[in-house]
This record gives sequence, structure tokens and C-alpha cells, in this order.
Amino acid sequence: MDIKLDNVAKRYRFEWIFRNINYEFKSGDSYAILGSNGAGKSTFLKILSGHLSPSKGSVDFIKNDSPVDKDLIYQHISYAAPYIDLIEELTLVEAIEFHQKFKPLCKDLNTGDLLDLLQFSKSSHKEVKYFSSGMKQRLKLVLAICSDTDILLLDEPTTNLDKQGFKWYLELVERFRMERLLIIASNVETDYSFCEKQLNIMDYKSS
Repeated sequence: MDIKLDNVAKRYRFEWIFRNINYEFKSGDSYAILGSNGAGKSTFLKILSGHLSPSKGSVDFIKNDSPVDKDLIYQHISYAAPYIDLIEELTLVEAIEFHQKFKPLCKDLNTGDLLDLLQFSKSSHKEVKYFSSGMKQRLKLVLAICSDTDILLLDEPTTNLDKQGFKWYLELVERFRMERLLIIASNVETDYSFCEKQLNIMDYKSS
């Protein structure tokens, strides 16, 4: 699935976060969204996901040369970010099974496979609220990356991960990125080192 931006801009009150973005994200490619802290990377990803609407311009989703209904775009996107909360009252197994009611897993994966990928299967019946910040981040990533979607959006994916977690993240993306559109917003080079293309939000700050 492709995403086409036509003169996209976002404003909060009287401040323009970015303006005049004309860009096309192509299926099968991977993109890094760059920019200083507070530049608007997360806001930009929220617009790409449909969670926010642009103040100006349009965002169109195209699959097999046909437009996709924006009301249905959520079915085609998986998204992981530090500000997206988990349901902490669920156990790990319940969280994985609940997620599958909305997003099927890719490559015939099942709940047991995800427990193996997470590498903390002994916590399968522990409530998510008792997880460390690193464990919660791993869960967010595995749910997004292992979902069968056309578009994968990752915002600061290695937040709260240690050195071993960094390696785990890179292996997970490499294994399950497949031919879908991958977009990563981060200032940490390790997060996006494999991305073929880059878009810097700072290039769209001019009035």
C-alpha cells in the first residue's frame, strides 16, 4: 500500500508544526522520519496513521492502484509508539489474544509463537501492569511488527530497551518486515539504520 501526501500541513493554535509536505511513500520501501526533539515526528506519524487530520492538504492511501476508504485504513496499519497504552489489567496471553481480534498475525503465527519471540514466556499469566518498561515496549513492538498489515509505523521503537533489546528489535524487524511499507520516526540511528529513504521534518518548517 502507498501513501500519497499532497501539500500536507499541521498547525496547533497559531504555530505551524510543518507545512507543504508533498511526498509519496511506496509499498515495500522503508523510510526514516528524522528531526530534532519536538520537531513534529510523532505528529506526522499520527497523521499517516489516520489518528490526526492535517490542517491543510490531503493524505491518500492507495492499494493495487485503487484508493482505500479512509474509514477502513486502520485495518491496514499496525503502529507502535511510547504514547500508545497497553491494557494493563490483561495478562500477557490475554493481551496477545485480544490484539488478534482486531489484527491477525502474519506468517501463521499464534500466541505461543509470540511468547517465544518476546522471550519472557514465564510471564505469560502475569498482568501487563506488573511488567517493566522494557517488557512493555517489547510487547508493543511484537504486536505491531507481527501483525499482518500493509503498513508498519514505529515511533521511537527502542525506547526503554537495553542493549540486548536493541539487538532483539533489529532481528524482529528483519524477520517480519516483508514487502510492506515501513516508516520509522526516531533520532536514534540504530532504530532506522536499515531504512533506504529519509524524510526530515526540519525541511518543512519554513512559513
